[in-house]
Amino acid sequence: MTRHQERLGLLFAGLCALNGALVPALAKLTTDRAAPLFVAMVTTLFGAAFSALVLGVRGDLPLLVRGVAGRRLALVGALGTGLAFQMFYAGASRSSAIETVLCLQIEPAYSLVAAWMALGHRPTTRRVVAISILLIGIVLAVGGRHIVPSRGVWLLLATPLCWQVSHLIVLRGLVGITPTVLSGARYLYGSAVLVVCWLLNGGMGNLPAAVTLPVLLPLLAFQGVVLSYVGTLLWYQAVTRLDLARSTAIVVPSIPLLSLFASFLLLGEVPTARQWAGLLLTAAGVLVFVTAPDAARRGGNVEVIPAASGG
Repeated sequence: MTRHQERLGLLFAGLCALNGALVPALAKLTTDRAAPLFVAMVTTLFGAAFSALVLGVRGDLPLLVRGVAGRRLALVGALGTGLAFQMFYAGASRSSAIETVLCLQIEPAYSLVAAWMALGHRPTTRRVVAISILLIGIVLAVGGRHIVPSRGVWLLLATPLCWQVSHLIVLRGLVGITPTVLSGARYLYGSAVLVVCWLLNGGMGNLPAAVTLPVLLPLLAFQGVVLSYVGTLLWYQAVTRLDLARSTAIVVPSIPLLSLFASFLLLGEVPTARQWAGLLLTAAGVLVFVTAPDAARRGGNVEVIPAASGG
């Protein structure tokens, strides 16, 4: 790898972290103004429209419906975006932005279990310790005095599970598919699932008030195109120029810390002492996890593929 490529990789990793830091605050801002399912659907539709434009220019749209790979791409989109975004925005609407970003840090735990159960990669002691630290941090930050999480917290904790299952599908059955095709499938198929769900749940009868649309739609467009689709591409650009462990070590622990500033600026949220402690433990757990030796070097583990900006 040349020095130029390394610098580009570091730049993309930094931009990815900044992008991801805005996701929880914007999710809270938009779901306060409209129903979570509407927010999820329109956000994904904006991402789908932009990704269709990119794939159309590249001539890759037919790849989304070609043979077995097309069916697997549809499943990746349905799980990784359709179901995941439903739970994410529903959870964000019932939680604070700080709780939202903390809950999503549980993804490495799912990665560890999924790799063990589905791929036969036994976890190392270092990663078990890292996950334990991470989970203690999440429980401390979002559980409260009596450790009784809200429904929103449970939905947010379940969201990364969808991302990890979709990652396993990619690893097992879509090797060699380009990042633009994978990203396009996520948003095009995911938006189709969300439109159907929205129609089945009242559709036009659940539109937000007309007075809020002029402010809401630009936010949803930014959320769908920049925070979701472009965020995904930034992540892939970083990974292809650095390596997965190094990219993850830069991006994933940075997002919760940067999110605190975004949440304060956009929503006025200030973390409690308990949340600060939980946040630091969570970031430490993620950092220890992603800097452990990877599967290629140890033969007994698998690298986490985090969702980065919205999956």
